[in-house]
Amino acid sequence: MTPGRAPDWQLAGRRALVTGAGRGIGLAIAQAYAAAGVDVTLCARSSEEIEAAATELREQGLAAHALTVDVTDIEGFAAQIADLPPFDILVNNAGTNRPKPLSAVSAEDFDAIMSINLRAAVFTSQTVSARMQAAGLRGSIINMSSQMGHVGAANRTIYCASKWGLEGFTKALALELAPAGIRVNTICPTFIETPMTAPFFADQAFARDVLTRIPLGRVGQVSEVVGAALYLASDMSGLMTGSALMLDGGWTAQ
Repeated sequence: MTPGRAPDWQLAGRRALVTGAGRGIGLAIAQAYAAAGVDVTLCARSSEEIEAAATELREQGLAAHALTVDVTDIEGFAAQIADLPPFDILVNNAGTNRPKPLSAVSAEDFDAIMSINLRAAVFTSQTVSARMQAAGLRGSIINMSSQMGHVGAANRTIYCASKWGLEGFTKALALELAPAGIRVNTICPTFIETPMTAPFFADQAFARDVLTRIPLGRVGQVSEVVGAALYLASDMSGLMTGSALMLDGGWTAQ
């Protein structure tokens, strides 16, 4: 790199896989990647949503494909990926939560959260990174974590456990893949304004409590998470690996 000259945001010609891309943040990231010239594969178990999204992107002249698969089906996911060219970018965005006090948490709750938030991310990364290495790609793996991977919160014991686990996994994998030039990082948002979070904020007490914990005084926007995903996929973040990109409005700085 020429001294004083920053790398650019160029992503054209790269291939990306975004899980949980049927709606919300995952869909927005996939759309932004496609608009940046990335050949993007939208992955989710909801075929109607991702087929519609991929079709809409193709109608705009962009490169987009739909991959209908449940990421918790480890063998099924690996089998489908084996038939595709390797990816330069992986965004492990699929996730879930079931907020409740620990006294009400069932084994089924635990398994559902851990299976999607942590287990799926581990084995999706295993499959995709193996293909990256075999092809000699210096790729980027982006794990969608949370501010809750750095702090605790009542009624979110299992969710926090899954995200703390994801943070540890990310750091370890970053060290493992660094010799191959593959970077691994997390994005850690605070509460983001989406249709999924709208019911929580309808509770005025909950909304007040959240906003008092965010020094910037507001929740996040999907566009701000998309910006982080573009940054981590690009050469602008070329020296960043094993790190957590905090988008929490200052929540964890206190």
